[in-house]
Amino acid sequence: MAIGFALLSISPLHEKNVFETLNIINEITEVHPLFGEYDILLKIEADNIDSIGDVIINKIRSIKGVVDTKTLIGTKSLSGEK
Repeated sequence: MAIGFALLSISPLHEKNVFETLNIINEITEVHPLFGEYDILLKIEADNIDSIGDVIINKIRSIKGVVDTKTLIGTKSLSGEK
């Protein structure tokens, strides 16, 4: 299981539609509206890192109103888990 986080910039007046669309994508487990440099923070859970990339490119960036994404991949290396 791979975990990723994405910060999204949304064009004005599209925030609600993007938020609602993100909530129906199976791999997205959390969606949080933000104030500041980015408009939405989301958590993605997928089988592997490539699948996270597929979700970002094919499911998130294709939503009308998504202007920019910044993707962060989670790691367990600091927790001692294998």
